[in-house]
Amino acid sequence: MAATLGYVPSRHEASMTCWADCICQSRSIHCHAGWPSCLSPSRAMTAFKGVWTQDFWRCVAAEFTAVLIFVLFSLGSTISWTVAEEVERPPAPNLVLISLCFGLSIATLVQCFGHISGAHLNPAVTAAMVVTKNLSLAKAVFYLLAQCLGSVVGAAVLYGVTPESVRGGLGVTMVNTSISAGHALVVEVFITFQLVFTVFASCDPKRSDLSGSPALAIGLSVCIGHLFAIPYTGASMNPARSFGPAMVTWSWENHWVYWVAPVLGGILAASFYKYLFCPNPELKKHYSQALTREVQARPSTDLLGKQPLFTIMDMERAERKEREQEIEVSGEVLSSV
Repeated sequence: MAATLGYVPSRHEASMTCWADCICQSRSIHCHAGWPSCLSPSRAMTAFKGVWTQDFWRCVAAEFTAVLIFVLFSLGSTISWTVAEEVERPPAPNLVLISLCFGLSIATLVQCFGHISGAHLNPAVTAAMVVTKNLSLAKAVFYLLAQCLGSVVGAAVLYGVTPESVRGGLGVTMVNTSISAGHALVVEVFITFQLVFTVFASCDPKRSDLSGSPALAIGLSVCIGHLFAIPYTGASMNPARSFGPAMVTWSWENHWVYWVAPVLGGILAASFYKYLFCPNPELKKHYSQALTREVQARPSTDLLGKQPLFTIMDMERAERKEREQEIEVSGEVLSSV
């Protein structure tokens, strides 16, 4: 492969000990001097195979445009146009107005861009898609960059068109001074969990009972999260949404919370939905057969030795067996009495 690509390893590289076993997932890959085969240029090109296409860059442009519009309109709802000199105390932000603007913006943009890029509009959603193998890591990197850049541009446009006297904090998400960063982390994890869980549940192609609008369901979940969490953390649920105004105003206090918590909440929601609540029937069958073969290959250590083997993934059969055993036990107790 090195000769084919015109690459000749140096004497130092040829003397390197092979560290493929520490990185490669498969131990069947043959070890040789130089770079491990799992990091070979051919594998790197395979990972980026779908990136260098016109369709993919159309998706990246869609993510950039959608996040730009979302941040511009949504952060605009946080601007209070009451001039500070006219009142002693500026009015509190209108939670209903802000929540509806964020939620309806997401619903509208998901409907507009969903068929183009999937309308992630959120690094937490993108991370969840990577964990569930719906998106490659290479493509996710470009999605993330487009989302963050779109957020910065949208916040910059809002900053430029808004008078300084009413600009305020430009919608920067901030942790309430009455709670700690740890409490804010928990709040953001939960509201992002319900958002990403709604995304996966409302867009599940295996469901036949969906008759409403997935975009509206996702928008309402954003609205619910804001109604609850604005007093606590500003209700980010979206690292890109927090990154744009933080970059424009250079406000980074507790900014790490708005990356760690949403990504963690999104990954948990996606994992719970796909692998626990609604597992793929084919994947479930595959694991069930694999576990059955493994159990049958080993001698049973059960003292009774008469009950048939069954796997923990065959839930219906396990429940039926438990019911039969309960009936037998209850019958024996009654007969003894």
